Amino acid sequence: MNSDQITEAYFDRILLKSRLIGSDLPDTATQIFGRSFDTPVTTAALSHLDNVTENGMALMASAAKRAGAIYFAGMTEDDEIERIQNTGAAVVSIIKPHADNAETIRQIRHNVDIGVYAVGVDIDHCFNQDGGYDTVLGMPMRPKSIEELKQYVQEAGDTPFVIKGVLSAEDAEACVEAGVKGIVVSHHHGIMPSSVPPLMVLPEIKKAAGGKLTIFVDCGFDSGLDVFKAMALGADAVCVGRALMDPLKEGGEQGAYDAIMKIHGQFKSVMARCGYHKISEIDDSCVTIF
Repeated sequence: MNSDQITEAYFDRILLKSRLIGSDLPDTATQIFGRSFDTPVTTAALSHLDNVTENGMALMASAAKRAGAIYFAGMTEDDEIERIQNTGAAVVSIIKPHADNAETIRQIRHNVDIGVYAVGVDIDHCFNQDGGYDTVLGMPMRPKSIEELKQYVQEAGDTPFVIKGVLSAEDAEACVEAGVKGIVVSHHHGIMPSSVPPLMVLPEIKKAAGGKLTIFVDCGFDSGLDVFKAMALGADAVCVGRALMDPLKEGGEQGAYDAIMKIHGQFKSVMARCGYHKISEIDDSCVTIF
């Protein structure tokens, strides 16, 4: 099985206990970087959505705003991230790990200048499958040191800085040392074969973070049940990507909004069935893994 298949199979190993007596419909409001959102469901850091439908990135951002959710933006040009920011969504802009460090810093500064909610770097696009460094659309990439991450955090200033692609306690600890505010636990849909499922390593990462990092998780989430399992195992929010692409293609902003709200509704239902009244109560006491 490839990494995506391994991840999907692990979802099915996580079982939940219902606790219905005294339960009720819960409050799903959640605090992320000091701001309240209606749902812990976020979009994933997708790129090239304009190839899915015209102005797809901005339409997805608008859908997230309507849903009271955070919008993660994948790779963008300057004018594109500006259009996304102009939707009024809470935008987390994820930049590639360019070999030219000056380009990464330039993009961080531009994102901060236009007022994105948070900015970050995708660290897992550093190596290819042939024993060399990765390239993305012809642009060379490189792995990043703790010293470089510290520089990025400094350049971001008061804007929270996020690292995407954390899949070990060691990298989580390095992010804490660098002063990062948030991480996305992810294997980038199997960018490395036989990657550990994010939810399998999430509790270990949560412990290593020591409460100093906001933890997002992605890879393979397509239902509110999956989202709840991640929250129970230690996530602060969960990124949904591919499950939103067909609705965006078929229904534009409304289609993406409806898909986010469907997943949110499923999450809310499972949360109620497991006996939780608010997000801060969710823990792993309802979870059994076999």
